[in-house]
Amino acid sequence: MKLFLKATLLLCLATPLLAQNSANSLKPSWWNKFLYLSSHGPDPAPGSTTSITSGVNVDVSNECGPQSETFIATNPSHPQNLAGGSNEIFRNPMRGYSSSDSGAIWVGHDLPLPPTKGANSSNFGSDPSLAFDSQGNLFYSYIVVFFGNGKQKGVNGSEMGVARSTDGGKSFPSVNFFSFATGSDHFNDKPMITADANPGSPFRDSVYVAWDAASGGSSSGGIRFARSADSGQTFTVTRIDDPTGAGQSIGAVPFVGPNGEIYVAWNDLANNAIMFNRSLNGGLTFGSQSVLATKNLGLQSNIPAESFRGALVYPACAADLSSGVHRGRLYCSWMDSTPSGNTDIFFSFSDNRGATWSAPVTVADLLPNVDRFNHWMAVDPVNGDVNFSFYDTRNDITGFRFQTDIFFTQSVNGGVSFSSPNTRITTLSSNEHDCNGMFPCAGIDLGNQQGDYEGLSSFGGVSHLIWTDSRLNLDSASGCKSNLLMEEVFAATVTGTK
Repeated sequence: MKLFLKATLLLCLATPLLAQNSANSLKPSWWNKFLYLSSHGPDPAPGSTTSITSGVNVDVSNECGPQSETFIATNPSHPQNLAGGSNEIFRNPMRGYSSSDSGAIWVGHDLPLPPTKGANSSNFGSDPSLAFDSQGNLFYSYIVVFFGNGKQKGVNGSEMGVARSTDGGKSFPSVNFFSFATGSDHFNDKPMITADANPGSPFRDSVYVAWDAASGGSSSGGIRFARSADSGQTFTVTRIDDPTGAGQSIGAVPFVGPNGEIYVAWNDLANNAIMFNRSLNGGLTFGSQSVLATKNLGLQSNIPAESFRGALVYPACAADLSSGVHRGRLYCSWMDSTPSGNTDIFFSFSDNRGATWSAPVTVADLLPNVDRFNHWMAVDPVNGDVNFSFYDTRNDITGFRFQTDIFFTQSVNGGVSFSSPNTRITTLSSNEHDCNGMFPCAGIDLGNQQGDYEGLSSFGGVSHLIWTDSRLNLDSASGCKSNLLMEEVFAATVTGTK
């Protein structure tokens, strides 16, 4: 009887949070940052920070306030050099992280922002993505949101930013800001970056960015693509989805084939499908978009594990650049709902440069009543292994699928099968509904929670995972303006075949 009453109480307490989740579900991922900065202003800059190791999990950010939405890249010319990035929810700039010892120690630093636009205005960065070229140059892409303070509150516009580092991510002395649009025109959102690091490619070291031009802060708009042949000094922007259609698209991801082919996949809300397009001439022109796979979910899923936002549906894709038997094979993955009403990670591959795709399959262990979301995929360019990381609720003990862990799985046979049981990476579970035992966080919105995606990079049989971790939610931190640590960026390394 006591267990029943406790479960009933938990359900009653959870209901307002789940309702608020639904109400806020269409807000863009930078919305929490905008609201906090508009009301409170930015927290003080922490300067350079150094990671803290806790078992096999490393607290990469190790700073006040929440971070979210992480990405990681491995330097192909020096694989022990890693670079990462995340959103800063209580501060204006993007955060960069670099490691020179394969992720044992990380150093944190800020990314540059452009001047504000107009009197009594501010700006901030959001949505990190990173890529190394073949020479070890690092490129960090993000959006810049311009907004007013005081009586001028509101979003004034947005633009793209691509910063360049020549020292493995320790500093970013040069940055290119481009494609500005006013808030009444469209909103630049969710950029992803890649670089052609193939030694034999005719477009070697070209840099490519894809994003959606959303309208009015929603998810309607076209897919934009930018190419740079001069190490990010200049970018040429084009639109690559069908301009005659509804154009409701988000979550574009560019990736490069072994001969310099450029592929882009994204979530098309109008057709409720993962769409695909390609360029065989270095991004100068693209063909006609095609359907990679149809799906059930639209923009996102309001899963219980995310108390104040939804989990975005987006593709994570890569090509096999190795010299193995599957060289040139394309892989794409995405989250979708299952017949039981949960969410899982689905996967498909193509051996004809995206003309046709295999029937979708799931990549994780078959378990009842488990949600998976915020995945990433990396194909090892040395051995061709296909690797996945994702949030997973299988270890939840609340009964409501609130608790999450990061899991890892791998295919060594070109995506035909995946390692099972999946490998648990996190040493402690996260729970966005539980603030150190205070349930349900008294209505506190914990920053941006996990954001929309997490990161994974693989090279030479070693995979590096990076994610948003809430094990320190509401831990007090001396000297913090908010006196809170909240969500932190964590990382871990997986070596060998699983």
